[in-house]
Amino acid sequence: MKKNKRGIELKTEAEIEIMRVAGKIVATVLKEIQEITKPGMTTGDLDAYAENRIREMGASPSFKGYHGFPASICACINDEVVHGIPSPKKVINMGDILKIDTGAYYNGFHGDSCISFPVGKVKRNAVKLLEVAEVALYKGIEQVKAGNYLMDIAIAVQDYVEKNGFSVVENFVGHGVGRNLHEEPSVFNVRTKDLPNVELKAGMTLAIEPIINAGKKETRTLKDHWTVVTVDKQLSAQFEHTVLVTNDGYEILTQRN
Repeated sequence: MKKNKRGIELKTEAEIEIMRVAGKIVATVLKEIQEITKPGMTTGDLDAYAENRIREMGASPSFKGYHGFPASICACINDEVVHGIPSPKKVINMGDILKIDTGAYYNGFHGDSCISFPVGKVKRNAVKLLEVAEVALYKGIEQVKAGNYLMDIAIAVQDYVEKNGFSVVENFVGHGVGRNLHEEPSVFNVRTKDLPNVELKAGMTLAIEPIINAGKKETRTLKDHWTVVTVDKQLSAQFEHTVLVTNDGYEILTQRN
């Protein structure tokens, strides 16, 4: 491991190989959760499944205990934006859209990824939101290569989302990921002067995670001090990958296929 002038870690080949394993664990768990989710299950059921599978594969859940978070996944339904706490009382219903975010800590390094998916048949606006949110992630990822800048990612995401009539949540951003679940730099999803426009270097590992709302971009936090929801109660969707910056492009470390 070495750091650039901003203190951002550049991973070695050996460290990247470990992160590939961590990313594969996360990808496997998310793929399996999407396959097993059915109406009538609870988010608590999915959390128990995720923790068991992460540990079976030789890792530990990155989220559990992180700043006091009580679970191994963040599970958000419909208008819940991020940091939803799983519960055996929170039932998943037909027509919901479900967001599952999880991480795995393996041999000193983290992988981090999020998916959103429909539970059964959902309304047309939900289908479009999911499609736009996923494409927006890949629009951002396509800008990743050594010599490009964080702003290139942000512009690609914001322009695509707004062209399709949705809004980008601004008060939650992506981040570096590696030895720590959250590292420098902050990876923003809209144009901003509030965060440094870092040049991308080979060896950086970034969690890119645009969050897209069907209505207004504003959010609020519930009384549990974790769960964030849209202010207008409209739907929200999120996709996230851990991405390695290479000299000529990128490698998605949490690719599910």
